[in-house]
Amino acid sequence: MNLQDKVIAITGAGQGLGRAMSVFLAEKGARIAVIDLNQEQMDETKRLIEEVGGSAETFVCNVADEAQVESTFTSIPVKLGPLFGLVNNAGILRDGLMVRQKDGEISKLSLSHWQAVIDVNLTGVFLCGREAAVQMIKGGEGGCIINISSISRAGNMGQSNYSAAKAGVASLATVWAKELSRYNIRANAIAPGFIETDMTGSMPPQVLDKIISGIPLKRMGQPENIAHTVAYLMENDYVSGRVVEVDGALRI
Repeated sequence: MNLQDKVIAITGAGQGLGRAMSVFLAEKGARIAVIDLNQEQMDETKRLIEEVGGSAETFVCNVADEAQVESTFTSIPVKLGPLFGLVNNAGILRDGLMVRQKDGEISKLSLSHWQAVIDVNLTGVFLCGREAAVQMIKGGEGGCIINISSISRAGNMGQSNYSAAKAGVASLATVWAKELSRYNIRANAIAPGFIETDMTGSMPPQVLDKIISGIPLKRMGQPENIAHTVAYLMENDYVSGRVVEVDGALRI
C-alpha cells in the first residue's frame, strides 16, 4: 500500500520515537497529525517534516483526557483529510519497586505513580484508538492502528505500572484487529527493546554498558528501526493482530 497523501496521526510526536516516525512517514508522502502536549516540540517536528518535503498539522492533546482526544480526532480530518493511520506512541515512566524494605523501613509504589502511567500508557491508547476508529469508519476507506508496546510487557522489575500497561496495549491490538476487520481496519503492535533516545541517553554510562552487554546484537536500536517497522505495518495490508518485536533478540 502506498502511503502517499495518507493521513497518519502520531501521539507523543514532539520528540524521540514519535518525531522519528513522523519524519520517516512524511518522507514516504504521508500527511502527519503531530499530537503532543508541548507545542514548541511539536513545532520542531513539523519543521523537520516540512524540511523533507512533507506536510503536517499540530494538535495539543492530553491523551488521557477523553474530551481532548475526541476534539482532536474530530479536527484531524477537517485539517488534513480522512484519517488512515494512528500510531499510539505517547507514554510516560514512573518506575519503582512495588514494595521495598531499606533500613527497616518499607516503601511502596504510590497509587499516583501507578495511575499516572495507566492513564497515559493504557487509557490514552484506548481513547485514541477508539476515536481513530470512529474517524476511519466515517471515512469508509479502512485504516491501520499501531500501538507501541515494549519488551517490558513480559514483566520487568521495577515497572509494575509500565509492564502492565504495555501488556495491555499489545492485547488491545489483537482485540481491535478482530473487532475492526469488518471495516477494513487493521491493528498491530510493536514491542521495542532498548532504543537510543534522549531517555536512554540520560542513563549513567555504566548502566548503559550493562544493558548493551545483555543484547545479543550488542547494540541499542535506533529510532529509525522503529519508524521503519511502523511503515511496514502501515503498507502491508495483510498483517493484522500481531505484535512485532524489534529488540535485537533481547528477552527480559
